[in-house]
Amino acid sequence: MLITMRETARLAGFFAAHGIWSVADGGTLTPLMGYEQADGSRGLDRFAADDTAEAVRAGQDALRANQRGSVRAVLVTDAYIQLDVGRTDALIVEGVEYGPARQSMTMAIPYRPQSSPHGFAVYRPKFVEVIGVNEPDYGAFADAFFVGVDSHEQAAAVWNAHLDQTR
Repeated sequence: MLITMRETARLAGFFAAHGIWSVADGGTLTPLMGYEQADGSRGLDRFAADDTAEAVRAGQDALRANQRGSVRAVLVTDAYIQLDVGRTDALIVEGVEYGPARQSMTMAIPYRPQSSPHGFAVYRPKFVEVIGVNEPDYGAFADAFFVGVDSHEQAAAVWNAHLDQTR
């Protein structure tokens, strides 16, 4: 079970990096769902709507329904989280490992938007929740996540150039 969740974390890293790449220039992320099929092929769906909350709901519905019959999928949305320093922009990454016993993880990738006085920065990812795993190995999940980040070469370059580990 932990092996499959590491694969979900790897997929989450790849699509979280894609999301960071998308917001680095100051734009708002259109919710996206990346998925992986049993043969290892991947796809990407975006959820555009006039109302951001509606787009996020559509993405969450698609993640739950697994209409593409994927083995795993991740939804990346732009939101805010509360850190010790206050309300912070973040990408929320919801990953699901489909199968007989569904497992999931939620992570937050805090970032400082380009429009801030100090410019764009990416902060340390935070695990928010892991469901369906008795004893989550957060270290292994984090390692797999960063393998996924690094596998998206263009986005990893942006991530690494703007990394700020103070938060």
